[in-house]
Amino acid sequence: MTDLWLAPDLLFDGERLQPGQALHLVDGVVAGIGPAPTDAQPLPGLVTPGFVDLQVNGGGGVMVNSTPTPDGIRRVLAAHRSLGTVAILPTVITDAPEVLEQVTEAALTLTDEPGFAGLHIEGPHISTARRGTHAARFVRPLDAPTLACVERLRAQDVPVMITVAPESASPEQVATLTRMGAVVSVGHSDATAEEARALINAGACCGTHLFNAMSPMLGRAPGVTGALINSECYTGIICDGHHVADEMVGLALRARPRPDRMFLVSDAMATVGGPASFDLYGRTISVRDGKLVNDEGSLAGAHVTQAEGVQRLVQHVGVSAQDALRMAITTPAACIGRPKLAQLVGRPAQDVIVLSEGLEYRGDLPTTLAGR
Repeated sequence: MTDLWLAPDLLFDGERLQPGQALHLVDGVVAGIGPAPTDAQPLPGLVTPGFVDLQVNGGGGVMVNSTPTPDGIRRVLAAHRSLGTVAILPTVITDAPEVLEQVTEAALTLTDEPGFAGLHIEGPHISTARRGTHAARFVRPLDAPTLACVERLRAQDVPVMITVAPESASPEQVATLTRMGAVVSVGHSDATAEEARALINAGACCGTHLFNAMSPMLGRAPGVTGALINSECYTGIICDGHHVADEMVGLALRARPRPDRMFLVSDAMATVGGPASFDLYGRTISVRDGKLVNDEGSLAGAHVTQAEGVQRLVQHVGVSAQDALRMAITTPAACIGRPKLAQLVGRPAQDVIVLSEGLEYRGDLPTTLAGR
């Protein structure tokens, strides 16, 4: 049996960032946290549970849509784990019905896979006007095949987030999804605030990448953006300096009526941990000047990691390190009903990461407790 104490400079326990605390590891699992004993081994840096990301379209050169298999999803999981994100919702975007069925089958085989936290179904039940890079030919109203996929996943206790728009899903359908235990997220919509609130009142409890692919907030028309900001819904946001201006991220955070309702998402595509370009719907998507664009120069997902998003929240938005970590770990874990993903005690060493004082996750160093 191996039994040791590690004393990092700082420790984030899922709630607070604090000095003077040590981790007790027994056989590679965190058995406890407490004041550092005299024989604790010093560990430079900040120790924290690994990041949680609820919107991951791809990674490691693989898109969930294009490789909707267990091995394809495992490659996405591995790519993000190597960059500090130890739990994700692989995200299937708007596509033909058979693609969702294939991803559902794959997900049902991965329930015990480390890092697999559930499935995010982002479309096809969205607004054509606000579809973004999603293919218009696959956009359609919420239908029985999708409901059947969600029901199968929830029957096996697989967490499901599903993004829908008021244009393609009724309040009654949202209520049905909520009864199944799915997290219904409002997004990719050109609806009015009133229409968005109708879904929220029916059970939708989340918003998909705030500001992006949704009707904007105007003085006399709050739109989906205003409805979500004013709600108590959990709401994801991309913080890469391209999708949302840093000033707007800060404004939205200050405007929310309830704390711990905004969480960081990457919206990562295949280029994260992979090559600089890939094909989506038969079109080339590539990294240009740090952002991911299609052949028309429009944003097409993101080329950013959760670690980079955390750094930007602190360095450019002015969020405290503790709150930034909560946005990347604690709040998304709570959103999908998996609070243990934000805890240290009971976690294997490979799920606990080490950041630099500047919150940097460096892939050229052993950056998990297992690596150390």
